[in-house]
Amino acid sequence: MKKLSLLLLFVVTTSFLFAQNSLQVMTFNIRLNTPYDSLNAWPHRKDKVASQILFHKVDLLGVQEALHDQMMDLQQRLPNYKYVGGGRDDGKTKGEYSAIFYDTTKLQLLSNDMFWLSETTTVAGSKGWDAAITRIVTWAKFKDKRSKKIFFAFNTHFDHMGKIARRESAKLVLQKVKEFAGSTPAVITGDFNAEPTDEPIQVIVDKNNPLHLTDSKELSQTPHYGPTGTFTGFQNKERNDQPIDYIFLRGSWKVLTHATISQTWGGRFASDHFSVIAELQLN
Repeated sequence: MKKLSLLLLFVVTTSFLFAQNSLQVMTFNIRLNTPYDSLNAWPHRKDKVASQILFHKVDLLGVQEALHDQMMDLQQRLPNYKYVGGGRDDGKTKGEYSAIFYDTTKLQLLSNDMFWLSETTTVAGSKGWDAAITRIVTWAKFKDKRSKKIFFAFNTHFDHMGKIARRESAKLVLQKVKEFAGSTPAVITGDFNAEPTDEPIQVIVDKNNPLHLTDSKELSQTPHYGPTGTFTGFQNKERNDQPIDYIFLRGSWKVLTHATISQTWGGRFASDHFSVIAELQLN
């Protein structure tokens, strides 16, 4: 009986510690600020975006399409968070950010930088292959203050037009994750503008490539929650059942839950994309 009690105590304690040390990761294309969106424009959505992040207690957030004023709006509404990253046009404040927000009470930033999805990865504002516009990746190295473990985070937004650009961007991301993170675990968030059967995603998850990544949804210990499609275009539901927003992983991760958040307010969404969230744990 005593042994059984000790075993139960161990299980409960271990489960509690696992829950305390889990990492809530979200990817969210928040849609750029443009008045052409009318009632769906950013001024009507910024509080919805921030409230979704806060409610889900996100520790690490990759945002896409964020202009500088939107970054400032989010920073104001997320007081415990800081961000890394800059605008894709100059690496500072011009153009859309693919930034990483992190909860400073839980994560310690160790280093960070950006690179461009092009043949000249260090040239600010460079455009690659057949891409319609400039694309960027933000990366950061973090230490989890609770578990003391180190991991890397990468966040990006692939081109919406260039098929070659998306394929070559996928190859480049795999190379850069290996270059910067090495054997350290990494989480890669983003809007990849590609469905699971499209070439860029197939390049990323190709198990014949030792640099491949794994879709966190495939590892989730509980069934995926919410829609599988992630793009709505501000219509009344997702465009189809296929995602274009992902949380990929490299290294020894455990995925406790995975979900697509389709919350509405009076029939209106926080963005034209659903956010995707996963509860992760470093083994």
